[in-house]
Amino acid sequence: MNNVENLTVKLNENDNVATALREVNAGEITQDLESKDIIPKGHKIALRKIVKGEKIIKYDQLIGIASKDILPGEHVHVENTNFQSTDHDYEFSTSVKLPNILEPEKRATFKGYKRQNGKVGTRNYIGILTSVNCSATAAKNIAEAFNEEKLSNFPNVDGVVSFTHGTGCGMADSGDGFDALQRVLLGYIQHPNLAGILLIGLGCEANQIKFLMDAFNLNENPFFKTMTLQDMGGLRKTIKAGIKCIDDMLPEVNSIERTDQSVEHLSVALQCGGSDAWSGITSNPSLGHAADLIVKNGGTAILAETPEIYGAEHMLTRRAISPEVGKKLIDRILWWEDYVTRNKGSLNNNPSPGNKAGGLTTILEKSLGAAAKGGTTPLNDVLLYAQQAEKKGFLFMDSPGYDPASVTGQIASGCNVVTFTTGRGSCFGCKPSPSIKIATNTEMYNNMIEDMDVNAGKVISDNKSIEDVGQEIFDLIVRVASGEKSKSETQGLGDLEFVPWQIGATM
Repeated sequence: MNNVENLTVKLNENDNVATALREVNAGEITQDLESKDIIPKGHKIALRKIVKGEKIIKYDQLIGIASKDILPGEHVHVENTNFQSTDHDYEFSTSVKLPNILEPEKRATFKGYKRQNGKVGTRNYIGILTSVNCSATAAKNIAEAFNEEKLSNFPNVDGVVSFTHGTGCGMADSGDGFDALQRVLLGYIQHPNLAGILLIGLGCEANQIKFLMDAFNLNENPFFKTMTLQDMGGLRKTIKAGIKCIDDMLPEVNSIERTDQSVEHLSVALQCGGSDAWSGITSNPSLGHAADLIVKNGGTAILAETPEIYGAEHMLTRRAISPEVGKKLIDRILWWEDYVTRNKGSLNNNPSPGNKAGGLTTILEKSLGAAAKGGTTPLNDVLLYAQQAEKKGFLFMDSPGYDPASVTGQIASGCNVVTFTTGRGSCFGCKPSPSIKIATNTEMYNNMIEDMDVNAGKVISDNKSIEDVGQEIFDLIVRVASGEKSKSETQGLGDLEFVPWQIGATM
């Protein structure tokens, strides 16, 4: 990076824009030119004349097209930049960098909860799932019966949590939407952070519990129970029976203790929200380095948010372990192009207003930064939303960019820790998996220090290396996986972020 007078940073020698490290006043000199406008912190300044129709280049990649002539020193943003759809001329598996996976005896360890199926949890919750919105009140009331005072006798139980949602009926009983909801429920039923599960339905909904049980060969056991309000005789009786069911589980769940486990059992969600121009410069590359360390230790790192890698997918196809994996990613991109077209939308509706205020102009610019969370190791597989991860290493899961829906899918895919970069300051938690918040800039970190776990802004403010901050993130992941509470957990976040992605018509 070429940092002149500490006012702006040019990220690649081929770029025709630079990013302001602080607000640059009109008339100030940076990058050997005079700023013609006020350039807000995180926003872009033109380094030479960019004629109408010419590509605007950042990270040595296309981020937009000049909608009019832009003079050297002018502010480059939404008022003079047009979005251009990504092209489909892809390379597959041309830049595969095989990771140096450590031998099992050399891998880092954490203290986790070993489950009978071989999976390892980072938390020890009991979950109350709903098949349909109609059973949400029952689930909520059962969970509320297990307050802090009642759970004080069960110190190894992290909590009793209800996972309620707004769908399950008024939907087609087949197709993308139905399949996605069933995958979410299956993923939570089998999640290693949930030692016990109670699944509650109404009884007449489209998303029948029996369909789920039959489709995935599920059977009840002492730690997995089901009931419906109609069979139990109504709401009150269901709540009473549900409380007894959880009471019966608690002693056994409490008897489970943490033991030393290899980091190969960690599956880490790579997520971002409230992004700004620093996301792709500080926090996301730092998280990418941490993801590489997870993979090096035999673990799994899952990137998601398909609309937020749009325009950067060509960088991921080059890293695909095989052309078949790369083409699976392109199939999801094409699905999204069709999805937004038939819903009369645009993939450039993202970035959000907050993203744009932070300096991001188009989805292409945002995507290039977002993809950096995926590190440098090969892309080993592409998953449907909430599909169980069967392979280890770096994976991609299809999802919307809406954080709660995306993270719900990542957790259903098996993620037992969530990492979340933010530039504007997202306050996010997601039981049953702990969420680690990573700030992109020091100013926001200091302003929201009660919510932020790591300050990646040190890459700019303190001249720390991406590798140093990435190691800090990795070390914190291991400590949080071992039981240390993240900032979001300390503040009680995570009860309201279960949001299965609703695909298709509500009828």
